[in-house]
Amino acid sequence: MEHQQIKQAIEAADEAITGEDFDSLMAFYADDAALVIKPGLIVRGKEHIHKAFVAIAEHFGHNLVVKQGEMQVVQGGNTALVIMETILETRDPTGLLSCTTRRATYVFREEPNGEWLCVIDNSYGTDLLGAM
Repeated sequence: MEHQQIKQAIEAADEAITGEDFDSLMAFYADDAALVIKPGLIVRGKEHIHKAFVAIAEHFGHNLVVKQGEMQVVQGGNTALVIMETILETRDPTGLLSCTTRRATYVFREEPNGEWLCVIDNSYGTDLLGAM
């Protein structure tokens, strides 16, 4: 399957987020990666991304489940744009399930060793336009 390594990396990252295994999650990111926390708030570098995911888990009461929907990968040279549905499931304190689907955009870079790492993680996709 085309772009299987990128798809597997995203699946593993989603599992790490859901399992709150943020140390393992950092293997998904390039050292110079950027993560969109919310419109207007972007963090850069693995240390800040790690801290952001800890805060995100706390914000969602440690019950965030991340899943994948439809995915398209467009590659040019050693760079790939991933456009996909990211499905976020959470439960409020009463146990009520909430499900949000975002059309996310991610940019991956192929490293010299052949590994694909995320350099831009934007779960908001084009919803960032006009969000501020």
